[in-house]
Order: sequence, then C-alpha cells, then structure tokens
Amino acid sequence: MKNVLVLFALIYMLNPTIAQTRIVAECTVNYSIFINDAVKADNETIALLKSSSKTVYIKGNDSRVDLTSPSFSQTMIYNKSTGTAVILREMGANKFITKLDEKKWIEQNSKYSNLNITYTSESKKILGYDCKKAILQLQNGNSFTVYYAPNIIPSVTEFEYQFKNIPGFVLEYETREGDKQNIVYTATKISFNPVQAAKFDIPTSGYRLLN
Repeated sequence: MKNVLVLFALIYMLNPTIAQTRIVAECTVNYSIFINDAVKADNETIALLKSSSKTVYIKGNDSRVDLTSPSFSQTMIYNKSTGTAVILREMGANKFITKLDEKKWIEQNSKYSNLNITYTSESKKILGYDCKKAILQLQNGNSFTVYYAPNIIPSVTEFEYQFKNIPGFVLEYETREGDKQNIVYTATKISFNPVQAAKFDIPTSGYRLLN
C-alpha cells in the first residue's frame, strides 16, 4: 500500500495538472452575448444582444441551458444518464415543448459529427482561470473558436454537443458562419453553490408539443 501511495505522489509531481483538475458536478455559469465585429451589426441587433444572456446549470448527470432575450426564451434540459433532452421555447404567450430521445438528440447534432479540433498555444484568463484556445472546424465550413479551462471539467459535456470532446470547461466561444456576424459568448460569473433539483423538472402542462 505504501508503494502505491509513493507511486501516486510521483505521478502528481511529474504532472501537477492531474492534482489540480477537478470534475465540476454542481455549478451555475452566466454568459454575456455580444457581436465581435459591431461595425457589421445594426443598432437594433447590438441592443438585442446586450439585453440577452445565457445561463448554464450543472447538477450531477443533469444540465440546463437558458437563453433569454426580450422577445424570446429557450430552455434546454439534458440528462446524461438517458441521453435525452427537452427543449422549451417561449415567444410571447406561446409556449412550445420538444422532446428528444437519445437517437433524435444525436441526429439533431449530426452537423457536429466528425469536426476537427485544433489546439493552439494561445491562452487567456477568464474569471481567474487560465484558459487555452482551440478551433473547431465543422464539415460545412463553419467553425468555433473556444477558450476552455482545463482545470475544471463539467460532469456533463454532451449538452453542448459541439464541445463534448473539449478537455475542460468552455468559458468563452465565438461562432463563425460564413459572412454572418460573429457572436461571442463569454462567462461573466461562475458559482459552485448547490443547484436546486427543481431546475431540471419537465413541465407537464401549458406547452404545445412540437415534434
């Protein structure tokens, strides 16, 4: 037993990132949303994004992503143990719910299959975390530039399917779709306080079912 403990100690000394990396099974992360090249955007779009936000909740095998804006909101609840997801959308008084089994969830994210990940030497600090830069290239030519914190890894990664193989928590990413405006999501706050289980409850009424 003593020899085993000595071996682990040697491994940690040779590779200190092992000791520092931890799986995050409970957290809330808030993201701001803005356009990278504001020159190409109209004032209405800029104002809309400034008043929009993204919030990620992680609790064990459950995750929830809220996207909110003045005219639209969307909640995506994903369960890692079953591979299923539920998407709730609200537009004014209209409420819709879409239920995806594991097969449909994978089909919906098929555009992210076989993407190519290029890890770079660039880095930046976000919320005090040293984040590394990676570029994800999709088969259709679109791409994501991401900054991830390798020292913290979410217990659920598949809820953002395009990032499921990134070895760390994605705290910033920028979407690139041809000549369209590049949208940037940046984490502005992270909390490791317990998340209420009720956050992952699925509504049983009040929503119109969409296939």
